Amino acid sequence: MHPGSIHRHGRSHVDRRRVLAAIGAAPIAARAQGPARVYRVGLVSIAGAEATWQPLIDGLRAMGYSEGRNLQLHPTFAQGNAERIGSMVEQLVRDGVDVIVTSGNRETRAAAAATSTIPVVMLFVPDPVSQGFARSLGQPGGNVTGLTNMVPGLSQKYVELMRELLPDAQQLGVLASPSNPVAEHRAELDMAAQRARLALRYLPVASQGDIEPTLARARRAGVQGLIVTQDPLTFLHRRTLVQAAEAHRLPAIYWAREYVDAGGFMTYSARIADLVRRGAVFVDKLLRGARAAELPIEQPTTFELVVNLKAAQLIGAAVPPSFLLRADEVLR
Repeated sequence: MHPGSIHRHGRSHVDRRRVLAAIGAAPIAARAQGPARVYRVGLVSIAGAEATWQPLIDGLRAMGYSEGRNLQLHPTFAQGNAERIGSMVEQLVRDGVDVIVTSGNRETRAAAAATSTIPVVMLFVPDPVSQGFARSLGQPGGNVTGLTNMVPGLSQKYVELMRELLPDAQQLGVLASPSNPVAEHRAELDMAAQRARLALRYLPVASQGDIEPTLARARRAGVQGLIVTQDPLTFLHRRTLVQAAEAHRLPAIYWAREYVDAGGFMTYSARIADLVRRGAVFVDKLLRGARAAELPIEQPTTFELVVNLKAAQLIGAAVPPSFLLRADEVLR
């Protein structure tokens, strides 16, 4: 299994540049001798200005884009305040950026509401069709395209892994901000829990300050483990969440590897860095004239199971050897 690999369309970066250069069509290299057009790319996220965006910048650099020469980035980060997102996107539209890159449902919805002409590259929308951002994955049909890090069956897998780890559990908690998980993934979780004979308790958190008391109440109510679904708020405050789960001795499966790197117990996910870097390919295609309406949305095809044994020891969770043998990586 190759962690974080995703379905790719077209030639490799190197082959594409070589072919375009041969026919005189490379947009960046061909203009190197004259004044280069400066492309303006807006980055929108509810989270802070973290290293999350660096793979996108690295990907653009590998394709010939360079800040200060032919690229101008417009980072707009809401620092956890969702109410700021709409005005931030509207400012990007007024600034006349060439492409807007978004990192989640709220950001993508704000971008789609603010403009129907500037192309939008979404990176972490779990179900863009059900959310109304695209007619289909193959033919988006509007100005929004990009990548999703979720696939049908992934929420079911979360439940199955937790059931395997906690065979005697009767109740799991599902933690996310009030708007998550989206309805389709909530339905998938409910069906999987019913098959596994587990009760689910949904645990909405609206701010960093909600995390610890929410987990304390969940523990008192009989929650024996957590499923942390895709959510920008918990991602932004993942260290707080991981520490609270440890304090209340709650084993948790997380939607992204970064939670485990912060001390969390387990993840089954695609690699966020790979998806973010792949977003640079979409930006490049759109800057070269591709239409978002016809640029297929990509889904990850490979996921990795990572288990943090140190976290397991801290919360007193027993991990069967057979479980560890199936893991792609075990942190000790």
